[in-house]
Amino acid sequence: MKELIDCIAKALVDNPEQVEVQEIKTQQTLVLELKVAKEDLGKVIGKKGRTAQAMRTILSCASAKTKQRAILEIVE
Repeated sequence: MKELIDCIAKALVDNPEQVEVQEIKTQQTLVLELKVAKEDLGKVIGKKGRTAQAMRTILSCASAKTKQRAILEIVE
């Protein structure tokens, strides 16, 4: 899951070397924290949050195979 979000985020931003993804695991939930450069934050979120929502949809579909809930948080 971490590699999936990392790959998508690096394709969207201008500074791919500043993309960081951290995993926080609990029993039933996986939280992924995405950090990007300040000037790339708008590109990751998108208009009206559409890009971020699309990333969350892809993540939830991919995590359905592992039967574990995954949450994407975009951190400033």
